[in-house]
Amino acid sequence: MSAVLPAPLAVALPRRGFLSAKSWSAVAAAIVVVAVLVPLLNLAVPAGSVFHLSDYAVQLVGKIMCYAICALAMDLIWGYTGILSLGHGLFFALGGYMMGMYLMRQIGSDGQYRMPMPDFMVFLNWKQFPWHWAVSDSFIAQMLLVLLVPGLLAFVFGYFAFRSRIKGVYFSIITQALTYAAMLLFFRNETGFGGNNGFTDFKRILGMPIATPGMRMTLFVITGLTLIGCFVFARWLVHTKYGRVLQAIRDAESRVMFTGYNPVAYKLSIWTLSAVMCGIAGALYVPQVGIINPSEMSPAAGIEMAIWTAVGGRGTLIGPIVGAFFVNGAKSWFTQAFPEIWLYFLGALFIAVTLFLPQGIIGLVRKLRGPKGEES
Repeated sequence: MSAVLPAPLAVALPRRGFLSAKSWSAVAAAIVVVAVLVPLLNLAVPAGSVFHLSDYAVQLVGKIMCYAICALAMDLIWGYTGILSLGHGLFFALGGYMMGMYLMRQIGSDGQYRMPMPDFMVFLNWKQFPWHWAVSDSFIAQMLLVLLVPGLLAFVFGYFAFRSRIKGVYFSIITQALTYAAMLLFFRNETGFGGNNGFTDFKRILGMPIATPGMRMTLFVITGLTLIGCFVFARWLVHTKYGRVLQAIRDAESRVMFTGYNPVAYKLSIWTLSAVMCGIAGALYVPQVGIINPSEMSPAAGIEMAIWTAVGGRGTLIGPIVGAFFVNGAKSWFTQAFPEIWLYFLGALFIAVTLFLPQGIIGLVRKLRGPKGEES
């Protein structure tokens, strides 16, 4: 009689989530810091205390968090899809302008000329609002435009660029040229965007004063929670089948085509999504900084986003956030400590990272931690 072998046991292997328990704890801690600790240190702790967090520090960190959202968007297209864009400053500025239009309408007749139109329009002797200001007095409509305007422009541009199979350095140059052309357009007074000066002197948002400590902290908390939400979403996205296809396109696009996938659809969708993220960052940036002008569209702005991503470590998601904080924090400190030669320090920093940290700051941390640090 032949022995009957028992059937193998069906072992249910645990499915690894896109965030480990330790990472979820870090996310929860970040939420507590942004939504509880910082407001307490700024609003509740007296100004003379060593634990007080100044308004300047809150504004600086809030601004850098907006930059970090852009760096995160850059990592999705460059670090995970292999598309280097030098024009994402355009999408950031467009989101800022959409928010700025609403804030300018909120000024009402409190401007210098005491007229219901923005001061620059009164100065130029405009009698009515341009057509693209039609819904600028509606907060909901303008917030929709924050998403739609950068997203639609990115979709149209990406559709023709990706279908034409433009890639590599050629794609990077074209994105930079697009940004430069838009900057020149917005410099013109007749476009209705304030020309060289742009939008400034904001007074209210949703009918409430914008310069109060409470409103500044509200904007800070919203920005921080948005950054955390974008990180969690991006982390989930790159761990899905969609995200794995993006990484396959980065590594071998021709093989992806041979397996039956359409790289154009994937590249176009992630390109549009990253533009929308930059638009959201720009909309959060403007009320905190208090100004938006065409300089935010300069080619240098897009290059800086790529630098933040590279310094932090592209293809890691957390790296670009670290890079945005590290570079902009160093920039802020250098401009105060060495106002005449700070550019040399910043240049030396970039050269050192390029030569000695090819995988960025996160790559160095993982190397120092050894095998246990390979998974973030």
